[in-house]
Amino acid sequence: MIVEIIIFLLTSLVFYFIYIHKCIHRYFDKMGIKYVPGVPIFGNVFKSTFTLKHFVEDLDAVYKAYPDEKYVGYIEGTTPIILVRDPELIKTITVKDFDHFVNHKEFFSPEVEPLFGGSLFSLKGERWHDMRTTLSPAFTGSKMRKMMPFMAEVSANIIEYLRDHVNEDIDVEDLIRRYTNDVIASTAFGLQVNSLKDRDNEFYKIGQDLSHFNFFQRLVFFMSAAFPNAIKKSGLQIFPPKVTNFFRNLVTSTMEHREKNNIERPDMIQLLMEASKGSLKEDNEGNDNMSLTEDTFKPKSVQRQWTQNELAGQLFIFFIGGYETSATALVMCIHELALNPDVQEKLYQEIRCFKEKHGDLTYENMNNLKYLDCVLNETSRKWAAALILDRVCNKPYELPPPREGAKPVQLKPGDIIYNLVNSIHMDPAHHPDPEKFDPDRFSDENKHKIKPFTYMPFGMGPRNCIASRFALLELKVLIYNLILNFKVIKCSKTTDPIELNPREFNVNPKGGSWVRLEPRT
Repeated sequence: MIVEIIIFLLTSLVFYFIYIHKCIHRYFDKMGIKYVPGVPIFGNVFKSTFTLKHFVEDLDAVYKAYPDEKYVGYIEGTTPIILVRDPELIKTITVKDFDHFVNHKEFFSPEVEPLFGGSLFSLKGERWHDMRTTLSPAFTGSKMRKMMPFMAEVSANIIEYLRDHVNEDIDVEDLIRRYTNDVIASTAFGLQVNSLKDRDNEFYKIGQDLSHFNFFQRLVFFMSAAFPNAIKKSGLQIFPPKVTNFFRNLVTSTMEHREKNNIERPDMIQLLMEASKGSLKEDNEGNDNMSLTEDTFKPKSVQRQWTQNELAGQLFIFFIGGYETSATALVMCIHELALNPDVQEKLYQEIRCFKEKHGDLTYENMNNLKYLDCVLNETSRKWAAALILDRVCNKPYELPPPREGAKPVQLKPGDIIYNLVNSIHMDPAHHPDPEKFDPDRFSDENKHKIKPFTYMPFGMGPRNCIASRFALLELKVLIYNLILNFKVIKCSKTTDPIELNPREFNVNPKGGSWVRLEPRT
């Protein structure tokens, strides 16, 4: 009898999911949107859910299925989503009509993940605007200038370590995550950490727990997207409590210690302490071209006061972005330099001449490294960490027809849009020969050929990445010092061409990234 009940329940569940799947098909058919049918329960993310393909490859398969459409239907589990393929429409959604698409999709609710759910990335509406206004002064050029010595110190630790490991196979992912870990520890939390000497320090272990999802975490992540209400009620969390408690306690204890002892240090903790008091002010110093998009937020006459817990959420997301996203860019850049010795040699010659002319690298003179900019831009084009610019419709909106002769599509509040990044970056219609690593695309002579909104590594519009300046600075400091001191060459473990690791949500090479280093003479 029990077996029969179980069979009945399972059969009913299967038919329920098939019914939901067909409802999504009818939904797209009714609106005249083309789509890839997908698999019941999983939709178009079946392969990435079971680590057969990387998530970006599932997105790209749908992007390529209908090359003449402005947007297509995408099924994420049991949720219908519109994938926008057209750069002009992306511009309209993220900038011109931003007031219709203010919020991100809720990946983790505040009830499930309080720190992530309360971060700038996840905040909605007025709370997001107020937090963005509060934090914007923390990321000006003058603030970054004060943080650069911390990055230089960590970079020097990396170079010193590598001098003792020349002509060895170097695990680039491990090395770079220790760099980004120590940079964030110093610039955000005021902690002096050397993860190359103290390899199992708590800060590094927390970063590893955050960046590598086990099967259970992947399952909860999928379930939170497919069945958000059920996950809220279940109380299941993606990040272990020890991780969130670590950040909450670290922020609270550090703020209290500095307040009590009247300690000031030019890092993110200090800036957030000023923000909590409403004393963090915008400045006009240090204007530069390191931020790819710039937006201004005018503070209200009465500023919102933030609790330590709310501010801890901002450092939590800053850690995730600074640790993992910056690491991704650096790993892929170093790997590409090993595969493209001609590019590396051109970069080295620029850095060598720069060193002879200017001496030490400073915040003021680094913009003279034009080819370094090109190399980092090309890395971000080919291996963008952004993947998608997700937006949720917050008031009725009419999309233009998906193709000539079709009808406009009416969106209602709650409808989700994914503005694609990687697929557009790798579309030969926008970037010829996209598989080629060619930094000269971004040279002064060629960059005018890049169409607007076909290069979006830091997002676009008011919800672009607030820390783009910080990220670029972190990348430039290390690549400059690495290439100045070492030649990066392939070894027997270096994958060529690069394939993506399907077990990681972030963009990382399958089989890891391995190179050898030869000291420059």
